[in-house]
Amino acid sequence: MEAIRRAAAAYYENLPVANKRYARYIFSSMDKNGDGQINLKEYVEYLDKDKKTALTHPSLFRALDKNNNGSLDFEEVIVLYYITQTGRARFCKSCNTFLTDVYFSCSQCFFKGDSVSTYEICCDCYGGKKFKHHGGAIFCDNYTLLSRSRRLALQASKEDQSSVVEEIDMIEKAANVMKEKLQTYKENTKEWLRKLK
Repeated sequence: MEAIRRAAAAYYENLPVANKRYARYIFSSMDKNGDGQINLKEYVEYLDKDKKTALTHPSLFRALDKNNNGSLDFEEVIVLYYITQTGRARFCKSCNTFLTDVYFSCSQCFFKGDSVSTYEICCDCYGGKKFKHHGGAIFCDNYTLLSRSRRLALQASKEDQSSVVEEIDMIEKAANVMKEKLQTYKENTKEWLRKLK
């Protein structure tokens, strides 16, 4: 989990000021009683309301709670912000714990692309053979999959590489549209909150 904490801190430090303000807004929205700490109840209520119920798993809350005091401070919530913004929320398909470090994925599901899941499992479940997946599954750790993906991309023909770049551009444009809609939503919400006061 320490690697994720370091990545989250670096991610936050490089955010634009508006995004940092939004992270603070999320924290204060979670902190219903205003004590500067997010307890498990506040955490679950906020994520349920925000339709991010997959993140309410107790193993994620425990992983976020660095000092094990039963609540999250702003620094710990920054890690949650990073996880939600980057799509880093991965849970073991066998024991359902939050995957904090190296984990294994089915390479066939990963590279096939039409699978709903790439079937991620923790090292304990993989090493202890505590999982059930399709016959002949070949598992690779997340770093190996990243290296293989890069190698495959570099080996692809210029036409295929061009196709991938076009697809990434489309995804980026869609993300920018969503970002603009989110900004409008935030501004409308701020205006609505001002009117309530």
